[in-house]
Amino acid sequence: MTDFLRYAVQGVPIGCVFGLLAVGLVLTYKTSGVFNLAFAAQAYASAAVFYVLRKTHEWPLVWAALVAIVIVGPLIGLLLDRILYRHLRTASPLAKLVTSLGLLVAIPQIVNLIFGFGDQPQYRPPPLWPVERVNDLIIPHRGATIVINAAEFSTLIFTALIVGGLALLFRHSAIGLQMRAVVESPRLVELQGINSSRASAISWMLSSLVAGFAGVLMAPLFAQMASNDFFTLLVAALAAAVFAGLLSIPKAIVGGLLLGVLQAELVGFLPTDNSITNGLRPALPFLVLFALLIGRLVVSAVQGTGLSFARGVSDPMAGVDPPPESVTGASREPWMLHTTRGVTAAVCLLTLALAWWVFDGEWTGIVISGTCLGIIMMSMVLMTGIGGTISLCQATFAAIGAFTTAQLVLRWNVPVLGAIVVGALVAAAVGGVLALPVIRLPAVYAALATLAFALMFETIIRPLTGVSGGPVPVPVPRPLVGSIDFTDNRAFLLLAVGIAVLVGLGVTLLTRGTTGRFLDAVYGSEVAAASIGINPARQRLVVFMTAAGIAGLGGGLLASYAGQANYEANFVFFYGLIWLAVVVTVGSRSVMAAMLAGVGFFVTPKLLTMAFTFPTNYLASHPTTSGFVRTLLEFPEPKWAQTISFVLFGVGALGYARHPEGVLHFQSTRFLTRLGRLTHAGGSKPVRAGALKAETS
Repeated sequence: MTDFLRYAVQGVPIGCVFGLLAVGLVLTYKTSGVFNLAFAAQAYASAAVFYVLRKTHEWPLVWAALVAIVIVGPLIGLLLDRILYRHLRTASPLAKLVTSLGLLVAIPQIVNLIFGFGDQPQYRPPPLWPVERVNDLIIPHRGATIVINAAEFSTLIFTALIVGGLALLFRHSAIGLQMRAVVESPRLVELQGINSSRASAISWMLSSLVAGFAGVLMAPLFAQMASNDFFTLLVAALAAAVFAGLLSIPKAIVGGLLLGVLQAELVGFLPTDNSITNGLRPALPFLVLFALLIGRLVVSAVQGTGLSFARGVSDPMAGVDPPPESVTGASREPWMLHTTRGVTAAVCLLTLALAWWVFDGEWTGIVISGTCLGIIMMSMVLMTGIGGTISLCQATFAAIGAFTTAQLVLRWNVPVLGAIVVGALVAAAVGGVLALPVIRLPAVYAALATLAFALMFETIIRPLTGVSGGPVPVPVPRPLVGSIDFTDNRAFLLLAVGIAVLVGLGVTLLTRGTTGRFLDAVYGSEVAAASIGINPARQRLVVFMTAAGIAGLGGGLLASYAGQANYEANFVFFYGLIWLAVVVTVGSRSVMAAMLAGVGFFVTPKLLTMAFTFPTNYLASHPTTSGFVRTLLEFPEPKWAQTISFVLFGVGALGYARHPEGVLHFQSTRFLTRLGRLTHAGGSKPVRAGALKAETS
C-alpha cells in the first residue's frame, strides 16, 4: 500500500502537467473553435525564453517568469489571432487543423534558430520556484518517506492557481461569457455591442498564457528540454481533453491527474526486463487516447445516437455567407490543364536527365531519395487531397513496408522487389484494420487517432527485434532482377522513377474512376451522396487501404536505396507531419505536386547549405577580408539548413486554408490566366486562380 501511495504521489505532478495542457486545449477550443495542435509549440517557446533568461543570462526568477510567461506567451497568442485565426473563423475544421500542424512544425524550429539551440537538447531546465533542483518537501508515511522536489511542488501550486482562476473567470466575469459567445457567432455578439475581435484576441492571449505556464512548469520535470518531448506530452493532454469532451475544464484536470497517476503506477509495478512493458509505460497516453476515441465511437454505435465528442461550433448566422466552393464545382480550361501537365512533366524529365548525365553522386542520391519519398507523398495526396482524411501515420505505414521488406529478405531470402511488394500489402492490411474505426470518426478525431497509432507503433512495436532489428537496423540490399543489377545509382534511379510512374498512373485512374467521383460527391454533401446509394465508409476504406499500401511501397523502396530499414533516419512519426505540411503546401490533389514535394524535401536544405557556404567560403578565403569578418563567418552552417527548411515547410502549410489546391496549382493557374488575357489563347475566359480542379494533374 505504501508503494501504491508513493507512486501515486509521484504521478500527481506529471498529471498536473497533462491536465494543464489539456486545460489549454479545452480553453482554445471553447473560446475559438480551434483544436490547436500548436499548443505544445507555444509552450516550448515560453520554456525556451525562461531557460535562456534564467540559465544563460541569470535573470531573477520573477523577471524571467514575467517575460517568458506573462509577456511572450500572450504575445504569441495575439499574433496567432491577428495574423491567422481571425481570418479562419469560417474555415473548415480540416483547414484549421492543417494550419495548427504547420505552426507545430515551424514554431519550435524558429525558437531553436533564435536562441541557437540547433537540434541539441538543453540540460537541467530551471524550476519555476526560488530554489534549485533539490528535494524540497518530504512526506513521512508509515516509516517511509515520499519526496517532492521543487519543480514538482511548484507544478502543484501553480496548477491549482491557474485552474481556480479560469473557473472564476468563466463563471463570474463578463469577459468569460463574451469569449464563449464569440466562438458561437461573432455576428450576434457584434449585434449586442460587443467587440468580437477584442474578445477573440483576449481568449487567444489567455490560452497562450496557460501554454506559457505549462511549458515553464513541465520543462524541469525532465533532465533536458527538447521540443519533441513537449509534443509527446501534448498527446497525453489530448487524451485528457477528449476525456473532458473538449468542453469541461474541471474534467480536463481530472483526466490529466488520472492519466499521470496511472502512468506512475505502471512505471512502479511493471517489470523492467520486458521490451513490451518497457514500451507500454511511455505509450500509455497514446493507448488511452486511441481507446477513448474508439470507445466513444462504439458507445454511439450501440446507442444509435450518432458520434458526438463536443458540440459543433457553427455560426447560426452562417447562412448569410456564400456557399463554399465544391471540389468539382470549378476546373481550369483544358489548355491550362494541358500546359501545366506539360511543363511539370518537362521539369521532371529535365531533373531525370540531369541526374543521369550531369549530377554527381550526392545530387543523384538526392533525386533518388526524393523520388522514393514522392511515392510516399502520393499516399498523402490520395488520403488527404482525394479522401479528405488527414492521416498523421503515413510515415508509420512506410516504416511497416520497410521493416517487412528487410525481414523477408534477411530471414526468408525473398527477392528484394518481391519483398517490397509484400511489404506494401502488409501495410495495406494494417491500414485496413486501422481504417475500420478511423473512417467513422470526424476529421479532427480521425487525425488524432492516426497520430496515436503512429506513437504506439513507435514506442511498443518498433523496438521489437523481430520488427526493426532492435538497436541495429536490418540491412536491405539493392534489387537484382536477372542480369540487371540495381546497385548502381543510375540504374536504381530508373527503377524508382518507373515505380513512381506506375503508382502515379494508378492514383490518377483511381481519382478519375468511380471511387474518385464518389468521393467528390461525398465531399460536396455526404447526406446527398448517401441518398443516391453511395456508401462513404466503403469509399474511404478503399482509399485508406490503398494509401497505406502506397506508403509501404515507398518505404520499402527507400530502405532498399538506403541499404537498411533505419527508423530513426527515415521514418520517425514527426517526419510524417513535416511531409504532410510539404504536400499540402505544394498541392494536396496533384500527383506531380507530390513528386516535386518529395524531391524538394531533400533539395531545399542542400540549396540552403550551398547558398550559405558559397559566399562565406569566398569571403573567408579572400585576401582582403579582415580577421573580424572571418570570425563572424565561423557560423556552423550545415546543421541550420535542415532547421530553416522545416520552418519554410511549416510556414508554407499556413496557406492551406486560403489555397487548399496548393501553391503549384494556384501559381500556375494565376500565370496562365494572365497569359490567356494577353494572348486570348483558345478564346478562353479567365477563371479564379484559387479554384480547385477535379482532375489530378
